Amino acid sequence: MNDRIRTDIAHNARVWNYWLGGKDNYPVDRGVGDQVTAFYPSIGEVARADRAFLGRVVTRLADGTGLRQFLDIGTGLPTADNTHEVAQRVSPDARIVYVDNDPIVLTHARALLTSSPEGVTEYVDADAHDPERILAAAGEVLDLERPVAVLMLGILNFVLDTDEARSIVRTLMAAMPSGSHLVLTHPTLEPELGGEGNKAAMAFWNENATPPITARTREEFTSFFDGLELLEPGVVSCSRWGAPEAAAVAQFGAVGRKP
Repeated sequence: MNDRIRTDIAHNARVWNYWLGGKDNYPVDRGVGDQVTAFYPSIGEVARADRAFLGRVVTRLADGTGLRQFLDIGTGLPTADNTHEVAQRVSPDARIVYVDNDPIVLTHARALLTSSPEGVTEYVDADAHDPERILAAAGEVLDLERPVAVLMLGILNFVLDTDEARSIVRTLMAAMPSGSHLVLTHPTLEPELGGEGNKAAMAFWNENATPPITARTREEFTSFFDGLELLEPGVVSCSRWGAPEAAAVAQFGAVGRKP
């Protein structure tokens, strides 16, 4: 077993996999996952809504805007309808670079994230805190002179300092040409989305699992899109982006286009 894989402490990628009904997790992950669910019973709905948001956004960008390049940072463990599967259904020649730094994700990704013959799927072992490294590796696979969709779903919440999180986004998007898109989701405590229950759940998580997490307000989340044009419907519950009648979850979702 990879000596970087810790089985004595819950890890986000594996707990998320558990909430999505996957099997790539350990007893410690299931225990913490169950405890978080006890604090915040809708967390499984959040996980499923986040995944469904991914599918709707990638489909719209690949089909509606003709985007053929996707940089998916914070891949997580492969499940059904991964970014490359959705994009390559629309356009088999789509090119996808996945980025994560969890060794168990790396092991599974190399086995399961396979491309269509016409397209490309690559995996980069890098941390979201190091955007320059991500860009250097992505540039070996993607043409950074052509539009790219940069996806960071449920990732900036692990960057605890908001200024640092903004800096990461700015660095990534500064390297992208006009017509590129930024796709984000992020948990919130805001009552309008039912986020109050998140507070105790996040406190428990930060004491019992890794990496630590933070919520952000609508204003903080929106600030990540400074300089970009928000696509309709703007900043909403991720469950309602492209599905306006869906029940809200306490997870913002939005897509911005670089002018």
